[in-house]
Amino acid sequence: MSLLIQSALPDNSISHFVHSFWMLENNTGNDIPSTILPNGMVDLAVMNLNSDRWEKTIRGLDTIPSQITIPIGAKMFSIGFKLLAVEYLFGDSIKDVLNDGKIISDKVWQFEANDLSAFENFCSKATQIIKSIITADIDNRKKKLFELIYSSKGSITVKELSENVFWSSRQINRYFNQQFGISLKAYCNILRFGSSFKPISEGILFPEQNFTDQNHFIKEIRKYSGVTPKELSKNKDNRFMDIVAIKKLNNKNG
Repeated sequence: MSLLIQSALPDNSISHFVHSFWMLENNTGNDIPSTILPNGMVDLAVMNLNSDRWEKTIRGLDTIPSQITIPIGAKMFSIGFKLLAVEYLFGDSIKDVLNDGKIISDKVWQFEANDLSAFENFCSKATQIIKSIITADIDNRKKKLFELIYSSKGSITVKELSENVFWSSRQINRYFNQQFGISLKAYCNILRFGSSFKPISEGILFPEQNFTDQNHFIKEIRKYSGVTPKELSKNKDNRFMDIVAIKKLNNKNG
């Protein structure tokens, strides 16, 4: 009896839109209390709760740690999307699901029984769906903006981004607030926090990104996780699923 977690990275053809694929299955025989951490991703999940009915949900950005319970027997497949996907794959704002999620009935994201019989099948079908939606008409400013944000892991100023993509900071912030429900700076801070998962999971408890100093690092980790870097690293009772998942991804790709 165990908690099964699998993860995979997307192929290059969809990497502008997808961060990773995940599968989680609770075979422990108990409900599992867990904490969702802000990680800068928008998640589309397909979940089964001990029945033949699969429920599709979309979760917007998280800016605070959220407490959830993973029910006994729950099985979930998930796509962690980068922000460019919101406009170009979903075609709608997600500001209404900030720190929250909602059930969707969108017929585009259709998964058959065979697609949900194995993690590899889910990844293959999800990739196929995404490729069928992708348009070549992506705003180059937005494409470059997100490339810079992700390559810097959030450690880049709004001013630098504005100058590099020739788009005013006011317009960028309007876009972020309308589409995602937060400012560009707030998102970069969350992404920088998320980039700390890997070193913290490896027991590295000092900043590797652009934090002012150790105190600033600890303060930011507390702000977004509710605990110190040391507590996050120990991850008692596997409370933080992001840390469990990143360790498995590191082991798989290491």
